[in-house]
Amino acid sequence: MGDTAAGWLQVAALVAVLALSYRPLGGYLAHTLTTERHARVERLVYRLGGVHPDADQRWPVYLRSVLAFSLVSTLFLYAFLRLQDRLPLSLGRKAVPADLAFNTAASFVTNTNWQAYSGESAMGHLVQMAGLAVQNFVSAAVGIAVVAALIRGFTRRKTDRVGNFWVDLTRLVLRVLLPIACVFAIVLVAAGVIQNLHGPQELTALAGGHQSLPGGPVASQEAIKELGTNGGGFFNANSAHPFENPNGLTNLIEIYLMLVIPFAMPRAFGTMVGDQRQGYAVVAVMVLLWAASVALITVNEQYRVSSPAGHAAGAMLEGKETRFGIWASTLFAASTTLTSCGAVNSAHDSYTPGGGGMTVFNMMLGEIAPGGTGSGLYGILVLAVVAVFVAGLMVGRTPEYLGKKLRGQEMRFASLYILTTPALVLVGAGLAMAFPGERAAMLNPGAHGFTEVLYAFTSSANNNGSAFGGLSANTVWYNTALGVVMLLGRFLPVVFVLALAGSLARQQPVPVTAGTLPTYRPQFIGLLTGVILIVVGLTYFPALALGPLAEGLH
Repeated sequence: MGDTAAGWLQVAALVAVLALSYRPLGGYLAHTLTTERHARVERLVYRLGGVHPDADQRWPVYLRSVLAFSLVSTLFLYAFLRLQDRLPLSLGRKAVPADLAFNTAASFVTNTNWQAYSGESAMGHLVQMAGLAVQNFVSAAVGIAVVAALIRGFTRRKTDRVGNFWVDLTRLVLRVLLPIACVFAIVLVAAGVIQNLHGPQELTALAGGHQSLPGGPVASQEAIKELGTNGGGFFNANSAHPFENPNGLTNLIEIYLMLVIPFAMPRAFGTMVGDQRQGYAVVAVMVLLWAASVALITVNEQYRVSSPAGHAAGAMLEGKETRFGIWASTLFAASTTLTSCGAVNSAHDSYTPGGGGMTVFNMMLGEIAPGGTGSGLYGILVLAVVAVFVAGLMVGRTPEYLGKKLRGQEMRFASLYILTTPALVLVGAGLAMAFPGERAAMLNPGAHGFTEVLYAFTSSANNNGSAFGGLSANTVWYNTALGVVMLLGRFLPVVFVLALAGSLARQQPVPVTAGTLPTYRPQFIGLLTGVILIVVGLTYFPALALGPLAEGLH
C-alpha cells in the first residue's frame, strides 16, 4: 500500500510539473523557431560557417543540409573513437574496434544511443565529452529542426521554402538545449550525481577488500542525455547506476527531462499554426497513450506475477532497483520507450511478458507519445494526415488538414513514412533469425529469445536505444546490421517528412467550410488514437504473437 501511494504521488508530481512547463516552454520553442532576430553569438557561428541566416531553403536543400551535417558528424565521431588511444583523457582506453565504432557513431548521430559496450571500461573522458555528448545536443536539435520545417509546410503558401536548417540547428542548441542542460546539470550535481575528471579510484572496503570506483563528467552528460531523449549512459548500468541516478529525486528529474520538450512541442505547433486547439488535440492523444502505457506496465509488474519468487516478494521485483521499486521503475520504462530516449533504470528483459511486451509495443507505436525531441511530433502529425485522409474517404470528400488538401502525393509520402520503420524491424529480425550464427547470440531460447532480437531491431529502427539483456549484440554482424538500421530508421523518415513539408508549402490554403473535418474535437482525438493503434496492430501483431504474446500464454 505504501509503495502504491508513493507511486501515485510520483505520477501526480510529474504530471504537475509537465503541465506547468507546457505553456512557457512551448511558447519559447515557437519563438525560437520563428523570430527574425539573430543573437550576436549566432551571427558569429553563421559567419564561421559561411551561412546566410536570412536565406530560406527549398526542401531538397534543407534535406541535403541535414544529411550532410549528419554524415560529417558520423565520420568525425567514427574517427574520434578509432583514435581514442591517442587522445588526452583516454584513461588508457584502447581504440574502439571498427565495427563497434561504426555502430556507436551511427547510434549517437541518429539520436539512438544504442550501446554495445560498457561506457566505464571502453570510453575515455574526452570521447564522452567532445564526442558523444556533443552528438547528444546536435542530434536532438536536428529532430526539432525537421518538425519545424514540416510545420512551416502547413503555414506557408505557394512557396517551396521551408526554413534554414543551419539557423534552426544553431538556435535550438544555443537557445534551448544548452541553457536547460546546464541548469539541470547543476541540479543533478546538487542531488548527488557525480561530476569530475577522475579516473578509476582504488578504495579499500570495510571488510578489507578492494574496489575500483569510476569517475567522470557524468551530471553534464546525464542532463542532455535525458533532455535530448538520447539515452546513452555514461556507465553500463545507465540510470540504474547510483552515480548517474542516486535517489528518487534524481529519478523523477530524469523522467521529467525525457518528457518535457516532447510534451511541450504541441504547444509550439499550435502557436506556429495559429490555432492552439490543434496543439491541445495532439497533446491529448500523446497523454492518453502515455497514461495507458504507464498503467498497463505497472499493473503487469505489480500484480501479474509469474514466478514463485515474485509471489513471495508481493510483486515482480526481478530486474528492479530496490532504491526505486515497482512504480518508479515502470514510470521510467514507459516514458523511455515512448520517447526515443532509451535510458533505463531497470532491466526490461526481466519484466513480465506483459510488461516487457508493452515496452516493445511502445516503440512500435513510432515513439509518438510524446516521442523524441521533434521526431515524436512529426511522427504523430504524419499519422494525423493519415487519420484525416481516412475520415475524408468515409464521407466522400477531399480531405483537408490545417487548410491544406491531402492529395495522392501527400499520402504517398505519409505511407512511405509509416512503412519504413516496420520494414526495417521485420526484415532485420527475420535475417537475424535466419542465420544460425546470429541465433546463437541469443542466450535464451524460444519466444523470449525471439523477443530479445525483435526488441533490438525495434529499438534501433525507432532510434530508441534501450535493449533487452540476453542478446550478445557486440558482434561484427549485429554491430553492422543494427548500425545500418539506425541510419535508415532515422534518415529515410526525415526524407519523407521534408518532402511532405515541401508539397504542403506549395499549396494555396483552402477556406474552412461546413464540410471541413474539425481536427481539434474529441471525435478527432479518438479517430487519431484509433488509427495509431490499428496501424501498429496490423503491422506488428504477427511478430508480437511469436514473441511476448506467446511467452505470456505459455
